[in-house]
Amino acid sequence: MDITTFIRELLFGHDCVIVPGFGGFIGNYIPARIDRNTGMFYPPVKQISFNRNLNHNDGLLVGRISDSLKTEYGDARKMVEEFVEELCGKLEKGDKVVFDYIGSFVNNHEGNVQFEPDRNVNYHLDSYGLESFQCMPLEGYDVRKRIARHIDKDPVRQASISKILWRAAVIIPVLAVLVAVTLKTDLFKAKVETSTMNPLVTAEFEDNRKAVDENIIAGSTSAESVTAEIPEEPVISSEEKSDTESGLPGVADEGNYYIITGSFRLEANAVSQSDMLRAEGFDPEIIRASNGFYRVSAMRYSDINTAVTRKDSVSKKFPGSWVSKM
Repeated sequence: MDITTFIRELLFGHDCVIVPGFGGFIGNYIPARIDRNTGMFYPPVKQISFNRNLNHNDGLLVGRISDSLKTEYGDARKMVEEFVEELCGKLEKGDKVVFDYIGSFVNNHEGNVQFEPDRNVNYHLDSYGLESFQCMPLEGYDVRKRIARHIDKDPVRQASISKILWRAAVIIPVLAVLVAVTLKTDLFKAKVETSTMNPLVTAEFEDNRKAVDENIIAGSTSAESVTAEIPEEPVISSEEKSDTESGLPGVADEGNYYIITGSFRLEANAVSQSDMLRAEGFDPEIIRASNGFYRVSAMRYSDINTAVTRKDSVSKKFPGSWVSKM
């Protein structure tokens, strides 16, 4: 039986395929190369050589025959032995034995087996579909000529120092004016009302906070401009305050202005925000409002102007704060 088909299949995936009792085929990798004399480009090649001393049975060839023909391993080994015996007989007679797409064998004058590979077959899988081609170099093309043309160009002129200083003297004052106008005006400030990101405030923010003490500073022209920015809230009279705030901590006399940072239905939430304020360095108070909510005050002042001014700084850490008179 001719087993050269199985040898060819194994040579594509293995670098060494041994025929037990005869010798081994070895695949040698040769990288891509260029023949500058002929202009030929050759792809990578796995060139096959033969070693007569590699004649032991490694099980590769016999196992492939057994799997392909669905026969017992012993029967496959017997097929290989018969093939080798027939091959050696032909060589001893002086005949030339050819393995298709692998190479040819012949005994030399000394009686040794000589192998000549078939150089038209490439067993390197990564070179599949690649063939050699010829590409001759361009004639009459001199790179130095192209470089010389660029050297002939006039050098780039640099701007004089006096011109640079003159431009800087014009541009710098203009930039300074623009920066000053931007910082002193609200030209580039977005007219967007900030909202709080405090989960305690957003969760239970007071529903009925409509205004802040309509009569906080009646008759004061400076206070009128301030109260225009504060949301209005119904005024709590002294009688109502005594009814709703008696017995609670933080109750102040009439005339105190509180900076309120939040209003909650649950007292536990008010206590949580009070702890947050105390950690920030404030002196918080919890006040029970007439509607049943718990208001948290960061500070209290006797002067409306001071309270409104401090409210802006408190709003940076607790957005949505407002001033209330109690």
